[in-house]
Amino acid sequence: MRCTTLYAFLVTSFIALAIFEHVLPKEATVLSTVFVESGGSYGEGAPDIAYPSNSTSLPELCAVIVNVTTSAISSYRFGLFLPSQWNQRFLAVGNGGFAGGINWLSMGNGVTYGHAVVSTDTGHNSTSTDVSWALDNEEKRKDFGFRAIHGSVVFGKALTEAFYRRDIAYSYYAGSSTGGRQGLKEVQLHADSFDGVLIGAPAWWTAHQQPWTSKVATYNLPVSGSNHIPSDRFSVIAKEVIKQCDAIDGVVDGIVSSPNECDFDSLALACDDDVQNTSACLTVPQLKTLRDIYANYTVNRELIFPGMELGSEATWSMILSGDAPSALGDGYIQNFVLNDPDWTWEQYNDSIVLLAEEFDPGGCTAWDYNALGKFRERGGKLFLFHGLADGGIVPRASGVFYERTLDLFGGLNIVRDWFRLFYIPGMEHVGDTPVGAPWFISGGSQASRLGSNAWAGRAGLDDPQHDALLALMDWVEKGMIIKQVIATTWTNSTDPDSGVLRQRPLCPYPERQVYIGGNEKVAESWKCV
Repeated sequence: MRCTTLYAFLVTSFIALAIFEHVLPKEATVLSTVFVESGGSYGEGAPDIAYPSNSTSLPELCAVIVNVTTSAISSYRFGLFLPSQWNQRFLAVGNGGFAGGINWLSMGNGVTYGHAVVSTDTGHNSTSTDVSWALDNEEKRKDFGFRAIHGSVVFGKALTEAFYRRDIAYSYYAGSSTGGRQGLKEVQLHADSFDGVLIGAPAWWTAHQQPWTSKVATYNLPVSGSNHIPSDRFSVIAKEVIKQCDAIDGVVDGIVSSPNECDFDSLALACDDDVQNTSACLTVPQLKTLRDIYANYTVNRELIFPGMELGSEATWSMILSGDAPSALGDGYIQNFVLNDPDWTWEQYNDSIVLLAEEFDPGGCTAWDYNALGKFRERGGKLFLFHGLADGGIVPRASGVFYERTLDLFGGLNIVRDWFRLFYIPGMEHVGDTPVGAPWFISGGSQASRLGSNAWAGRAGLDDPQHDALLALMDWVEKGMIIKQVIATTWTNSTDPDSGVLRQRPLCPYPERQVYIGGNEKVAESWKCV
């Protein structure tokens, strides 16, 4: 029966509360139930600091918000969309950075498939770079690290099945960055949570990544030092990288598709001895900084975190500009590792990362590769993607995760049956592109880059050849292995109405896209080899 009849009645009466409260444990409280008409919008607006934009053009649905108490000093909320036209599938979506907020935009995209969709605020309300909530509070860190996402999945599933009085047939997850970490952590701890997970640019290596975020920034500090590369010089570096590395894939298009195959010569950027204006070149100290930025971070010859990728320079401002490192690094060190808000980047040393590794506050790091075995045994499927122009979380971090999984489970031929990694040339962190590269595959959090009305804006791409979530569903439900997904970008890279600019196939690692001739802007001119 449609939501306008039975369901609308339920959510506007005590019957809905009775159903939900009967299902939920005593630590969970229903805060609101709202009926949303077809074409309507929903969200919490400005009070949801991390996700203030409401989803629009929604299908007919019921929206629920629940609060769950986890300790005397911690709790989290989750939101649930229950569409009137339900396809018996459940979807959880992730967050970004250290953000606290229900991700209504990603939920809005997910519900258009017909899924019931859940998102958690991770136990606090903050922007993605505000980490102050974690100071001296391990309970809140645990909510952020793993507890809120798991509880929202468990309770969200229970409410879904009670509401429809039908079992969930398949469960999925879609998230990027921190959302990617959340998904990987959940399947490591609870293999039965999802049948398929769509993971983008995951911040999985928290205990190493966040200290690296500060460490790599120290190379470019202080801003008054001779070593400092001003952010307006990043474009100069990017231009030289494209000059040296672009044509390796067989076509000159401004996109670095194979950075690992480029033998980049940084001395091409060196200033002449007699140059007066250094705005288009780098001095000797700046060249050393550049080499440090590209280099892997190691301690006692152990890899701590990979260096920046060639081709990512346009996005370096995320963590390499300003007069101090990003709060994504310093805030984590202050509020998670040291419990010292007065600590500053000038005090950084390698003991920081060793402490983070030893204690892993909040249990955030998703590094239990062995635990993926249970997920595999259940028939679970894992689709991982990462942009090669990502300057926020370096793409080689996903490569480390994948390679370690390969080593543990017996190599590529075994692992690729249930776990595939796709690199996206020219894509920034999670989505968008500075170089006109095809990037959109409807991965976790990508649709929100297109606005609040993401489904309508994606017209013509809602099939398994162009939509990674639909491809994942076919892999899980029909056994159709994902051999490629076609990525899209537009003349205005985040506006589908501006017309398609380029489409290209994304290939499962270690395959890569290679130009075979013809119009380089169409997918048929490329193949995976």
